[in-house]
Amino acid sequence: MRAISVQTSGQLSWVEVPDIEPGESEVLIAVHTAGINRADLLQAAGKYPPPPGASEILGLEVSGTVAAVGAGVSGWTVGQPVCALLAGGGYAEYVAVPAEQVMPIPESVEIRYAAALPEVACTVWSNLVMTAGLSAGEWVLIHGGASGVGSHAVQVARALDARVAVTAGTRHKLELCRELGAEVTICYREEDFVERVRAETDGAGADVVLDIMGAAYLGRNVDALATDGRLVVIGMQGGRRAELDLGKLVAKRAAVFGTALRGRPVTGPHGKADIVRAVVENVWPMVASDQVRPVVGAEFPIQEAQAAHELLASGDVYGKVLLCVED
Repeated sequence: MRAISVQTSGQLSWVEVPDIEPGESEVLIAVHTAGINRADLLQAAGKYPPPPGASEILGLEVSGTVAAVGAGVSGWTVGQPVCALLAGGGYAEYVAVPAEQVMPIPESVEIRYAAALPEVACTVWSNLVMTAGLSAGEWVLIHGGASGVGSHAVQVARALDARVAVTAGTRHKLELCRELGAEVTICYREEDFVERVRAETDGAGADVVLDIMGAAYLGRNVDALATDGRLVVIGMQGGRRAELDLGKLVAKRAAVFGTALRGRPVTGPHGKADIVRAVVENVWPMVASDQVRPVVGAEFPIQEAQAAHELLASGDVYGKVLLCVED
């Protein structure tokens, strides 16, 4: 089979690699489309190795059809359209994935766009709902609202009847967020998001903050939190180390969570199987009712993965960037 290989120069090349077979508890998927995530960019740069036992090939989500199933797998049939959450291996013609991480494609979604859903849906649901407990009527501040995760989070939060504020770097991206349901849009280059959130919430602050920046925003995110607020850090684009005023945190009875999806175990408490199951039960009905849709900003043939990575790294794109595998 063929797959994307990271060359010693850092360039991405479409090359022949050994064929794979599904393990006893795995499903083999013939990949139609792979989604790109910032974790892929970090891995390609040598800064984010895959978890032990995971494929060295890039790619954390795909859509396609079932090509084969392991001897211990039931519930999936050859030829069935599916999408899947991966620990790696998606930038290829075939990928083997634990059966618990395979999902049916919502009927309203084309197979090519279904690859835009697994990683963002699992990330958003596990963090906004399973970790932060976002509920109807609460305010959520979503940083990077026009990103893949952000654009999905806006829609899910609105479907939960939460009130949504977002940050983004351009007026165009903010308008896209508003079209998705954001009530308050903040250009971080022109406004102080803490002051704006406080103003929009009558001084109360945000009940939940979903953050991709890490260190650069830590103190200000705590300032933006309401009493009993929850800050969930899912990215470190603004660095890893920062000081935290615990007095402010204690005074607000607030909580700071740091989470990651890729390295979680498949089964067990807080495992990927539980998250995937929760997404199918709760998010897929939102997709079926058109409350949530995949947001795709660009598509590339998989042979042009290098250009696709460069576009995502530039920040000049909204939503997801996809790689299409030709027959």
